[in-house]
Amino acid sequence: MPKAVDPSLNRRKLRIALKKARDAAGLTQRQAADNLEWSLSKIIRIEAGTVSLSVTDLRAMLQEYGVTDSDTVSDLEEAARGSKGQSWWVSYSDIINPQFAQYLGYESAASTVRAYHPSLVPGLLQTSDYIHALFAAGAPVSQAGRNVDLRTDRQDRIFAEDGAAAAFIVDEAAVRRWIGGSSVMKQQLRLILSRMDEPRVSVRLLPFRAGAHTSLESSFVLLGFPDDEDVLYVSGPGGVLTNRDNRELVARYQECFEDLHSKALTEDETRALLNDLIEQYTTA
Repeated sequence: MPKAVDPSLNRRKLRIALKKARDAAGLTQRQAADNLEWSLSKIIRIEAGTVSLSVTDLRAMLQEYGVTDSDTVSDLEEAARGSKGQSWWVSYSDIINPQFAQYLGYESAASTVRAYHPSLVPGLLQTSDYIHALFAAGAPVSQAGRNVDLRTDRQDRIFAEDGAAAAFIVDEAAVRRWIGGSSVMKQQLRLILSRMDEPRVSVRLLPFRAGAHTSLESSFVLLGFPDDEDVLYVSGPGGVLTNRDNRELVARYQECFEDLHSKALTEDETRALLNDLIEQYTTA
């Protein structure tokens, strides 16, 4: 049986196709809304991928934009039928805010993931015990368990056979910081090593000697897509930001990741340091 497609992925497919078709027709969002006798906000929400779309409304939009190719119409109608319903993360609504829910929609559709954190192991690489230890420092026990489940679900999707290609820059501070004690850290570093054996996963350690760089205070993730621009997610002292429209900001973080990558250890050097640290945690 084919794997079910998350509704958010179908909404994203419709968003890209309909915006491209409207642009090709030479219409602004307001002109399209006026011609269809719809509110402007309806067009905006459809093109943002935040709402489902009925087949009837889709056909009206395609007719207005002059899209008549039968295969294209049929493909988009199928996406419209699949745009209804709830996304996989809706059961975690009690612990995620709207900004992170938006990010999860992008993450689910991404073909590449590039991530860096200045002080912790990135969430997609964390073990359950490491996550528990993080949240035990401040969050209620029940919330800690829910966060473990959420991150585990995310990992299952990213590291699935048909998941995204993932590249992580892990700061040396993260693998030396005792989160949960020596046994938790040994398990955590062994998981990172095992992820490095997967063909679509790259992990590189950023050594202390790399010195200052432009992302010392913020963690960030760049999500890549074969049919769309990169999406940036930043978390730091100023809060969180998910951005796909400020291309200058996205470009700065793309450059930042490449800079970090150039300063990071090779994968062989990364493996050697991780194994040395496992030995240290064993004898601690």
